[in-house]
Amino acid sequence: MNKLHIIQHPLILSKMTQIRRKETPTKMFKELVNEISALMCYEITRDLETEEFEIETPVSKTTGYRIKGEDLVLVPILRAGLGMVEGIQNLMPSAKTGHIGIYRDHETLQPVEYLCKLPSNMQNRDIIILDPMLATGGSAVKAIEILKSYQVKSIRLACLVGCPEGVKYVHESYPEIPIYLAALDEKLNEQGYIVPGLGDAGDRLFGTI
Repeated sequence: MNKLHIIQHPLILSKMTQIRRKETPTKMFKELVNEISALMCYEITRDLETEEFEIETPVSKTTGYRIKGEDLVLVPILRAGLGMVEGIQNLMPSAKTGHIGIYRDHETLQPVEYLCKLPSNMQNRDIIILDPMLATGGSAVKAIEILKSYQVKSIRLACLVGCPEGVKYVHESYPEIPIYLAALDEKLNEQGYIVPGLGDAGDRLFGTI
């Protein structure tokens, strides 16, 4: 489980409490998801590889740093993952954004890809998969499978709330993939919702409750 990172900064704990509250309105929910994603970004990107280059300040020349390789790519899993993009992109405006759409087949209960739109030259890119909820783990594993077929440089999975079942399924399938969570909750219920969770993140983000 050394690939599981639970980011428990006081600001994140406070904002997570607010988004869990059932009376939190859509506008505030969106803003909080953005803010939490931005706060998580510092830890998610902590071990990105950098390279040195020379810059000149108003006083003298010095050494600067930049992320090595092609621009980072944020890959939200549609639709709820879209809510996490802006908070991270505000800190990393050069990051590209791809999209993966996945739905669950009602008969087989297996995740099915319906959309994959990614930037070119994926081989040398660091990827952050974004999805507010890590429940069964099926969508995350499918997204990782898709991205690995592009021979990307690295993959990280970032979610606001996860549960042991989802973490276990991702790490059984891809033990090398780091998972970043703002909270690890108790369990999944019979309907596939995380307990205590925060409900359906997509519905709460887009006001379709």
